[in-house]
Amino acid sequence: MKGEREDLIRSAVDVIKKGGTVVYPTETVYGLGADALSEEAVRKVYKIKRRELSHPISLAVSSFEMVHSVAYIDPESLEILTELLPGPVTVLLRKKDAVPAVVTAASDVVGVRFPDNEIATRIINETGPITSTSANLSGRTPPTSVEEVEIKADIIINGGRCKYGMPSTVVDMTRTTATEEARNINREIKRRGAGYDRVLHVLRSKAVGKGLHGLPVPELWKNRDR
Repeated sequence: MKGEREDLIRSAVDVIKKGGTVVYPTETVYGLGADALSEEAVRKVYKIKRRELSHPISLAVSSFEMVHSVAYIDPESLEILTELLPGPVTVLLRKKDAVPAVVTAASDVVGVRFPDNEIATRIINETGPITSTSANLSGRTPPTSVEEVEIKADIIINGGRCKYGMPSTVVDMTRTTATEEARNINREIKRRGAGYDRVLHVLRSKAVGKGLHGLPVPELWKNRDR
């Protein structure tokens, strides 16, 4: 079984590098992965999921160096992320030019996941950022085991049942406000999901005297399924 999984991981890396798609496990739900920096590969993901291009998807990384390669992040936010990641959190950041517009639905904001799952991170270590959207048809329940996966991909890796069995908590770190004293970054929880209590605790511990805002979920992010 272990040998078969190793072969699948190696094959998954090869498939993604060649522009294909892979269903892979994370600690939240199963994801549908492809080269997140290839517009052609990302469009395959949209097609498989029957997802509208107006609904952005996230990407997954396996290191903080990789976070920096796809998004802008200030030192204070990085300090918070080192406490939250890897883990069941999607962080909204300002994207860099390396990220194709199709990933973000032409927005300048990208959702970044750093999964706490060995299979996922081993793949990403070899391929670079991959798409991080649940392996289901849009509007359907995200799968928490391979038995629940209904979509087709070039490779499906069985990593057992997902630890949390629910989508990630989404945190927005993009909004800023300017005061006479300083420029502040407002960190907002946009979706309650896996690991919510820990995310809330960390944000509150870093936001003493600033408050923690809870604004309505933007329309683009209501449709994110991971």
